[in-house]
Amino acid sequence: MAKKLIQLTARDIILQADAETIREAFEARVKIDELLVKREEAYRQIEEIELQVEGLVGEEGAFVYPEPPVPVAGFSKPAPASRPKPKVAKPEPEVIEEEIVEEEVEEAVEAEAEETAEEETKEK
Repeated sequence: MAKKLIQLTARDIILQADAETIREAFEARVKIDELLVKREEAYRQIEEIELQVEGLVGEEGAFVYPEPPVPVAGFSKPAPASRPKPKVAKPEPEVIEEEIVEEEVEEAVEAEAEETAEEETKEK
């Protein structure tokens, strides 16, 4: 006969639970962690399979994957039918070359210095 599960908060477990309840909670957590590791491995295998399919097709995002046969826990929206297509790089705005601007500034400074020098020689 199965035990009736009682929902316990962390406070209940820490302050009021007996050793057996704490042990059961710990064992459940260990099992959950093992299942999460298996889940992550499954996702990695799915990614490898999808990469192999793309390798056969020769183009990323060209193959449309069907929806998963079973719902996946933790995702409120259904999984997309295909992998997201790679983003197309937007053209970067034109950059004004700093060298040209620096040269123009240097020329203006030199011209101003020459004019100042000419004025000083005229005053003498």
